[in-house]
Amino acid sequence: MINLTPWLNAPTWYLAFSGGLDSTVLLHLLADHARNHASPPLRAIHVHHGLQAAADAWPAHCQAICDSLGIELQVIHVQVTPGASLEQAARDARYAAFRQALGPGDILFTGQHCDDQAETLLFRLLRGAGLRGLAAMPGLRALGQGSLVRPLLGCSRQQLQDYAQANGLAWIEDPSNADTQFARNYLRCEVFPLLRQRWPQASQNFARAAEHLGEAQGLLDELAQDDLALAGAGAPLAWPGLASLDLATLVALSPARQRNALQYWLSRRSRLPDTRHWAGWADLRDAAADARPVWQLADGQLLRSHGRIWWLSGDWLQLPVGELAWADPAEPLLLPGNGSVRLAGAAPPGGLRIAYRQGGEVLDLPGRGRRDLKRLLNEQQVPHFLRPRLPLLYQGERLLAVANLPGLVQADCQLCWQLPTNAQGLS
Repeated sequence: MINLTPWLNAPTWYLAFSGGLDSTVLLHLLADHARNHASPPLRAIHVHHGLQAAADAWPAHCQAICDSLGIELQVIHVQVTPGASLEQAARDARYAAFRQALGPGDILFTGQHCDDQAETLLFRLLRGAGLRGLAAMPGLRALGQGSLVRPLLGCSRQQLQDYAQANGLAWIEDPSNADTQFARNYLRCEVFPLLRQRWPQASQNFARAAEHLGEAQGLLDELAQDDLALAGAGAPLAWPGLASLDLATLVALSPARQRNALQYWLSRRSRLPDTRHWAGWADLRDAAADARPVWQLADGQLLRSHGRIWWLSGDWLQLPVGELAWADPAEPLLLPGNGSVRLAGAAPPGGLRIAYRQGGEVLDLPGRGRRDLKRLLNEQQVPHFLRPRLPLLYQGERLLAVANLPGLVQADCQLCWQLPTNAQGLS
């Protein structure tokens, strides 16, 4: 029924095990494969959302099934944050738990099938999704340090039910699945039965359309990669790990190619904006040269400085404060919320500290005399958003060095800054 060969070299197989029909069938298929073939260790994860009283009994059911198959089960309790969509909030909490569980190279199998794919396509079409959304659910995608695999997308729900009944499987029927106040349930319970009366192959045809759309999206992704290879060139070496693109290269593209490249680039960093919010890109792109526009997105922000656009998230959304004494400059110094620094070269004797700009700083440069730090940073074209968090090395009240800028040192050493993470782990 499924092909597991591509995943045999994974360190561990995990199954997202709700106890419902789909994941129960997949659990038995995986367990059967593990009994008869050399396979990675198989473990199941049950996420308990705590949204309905009936769900309190499900972990025990899942445990009994796993015990009968000799499979380890991990039950994870999550807190679902209320929002406009309870379905989306539960999904976000569930996948956050999965990301946390996966180690490097691990595989998480989930039980979505052909009918789920059809519902996803129609649901997103009704929301006015673009091509990336209409490609629906991929069979494989990155998740945390591992990958998510959907091996049942080629199977219908009826096929799964036939398999479960033929093998005497027991599964949970989630009562919330019958609540048509939820959009997906309405499509499943009300819309698709009517469609199948007139077009019996509706689910399979929708799923096939999603495959075609996914192939088209793949071609657009290849185009985006080519465009981004050009736009990503020329990034300043002083700020490793900071994601940026050359604005002029992007502006030379047609508006549609700009959006395509940015959608690909941002999809690995943030939940994408809907059509209405893409006006933020036009505002950022077209602002005056001396402006400092910011495009606020769901998981971070894009801003513009010195001819490039920069992605900031995580620690970058908060400025560091205060200063730190550096008692042992032979060891790296951790900067709260701002990465770490180390010294390369001979450490000056005693009284060292790391501080941040307050305004009015001067640096005594060999052969140039005392120079205003603001002017020096302008000469070095340091992006404006970096300046308040740029580590400065002091000995007492004397400024000795500016992080990652070899030309801005007074002592016989360099201050090397390991920048803070710029990742949310979303994509």
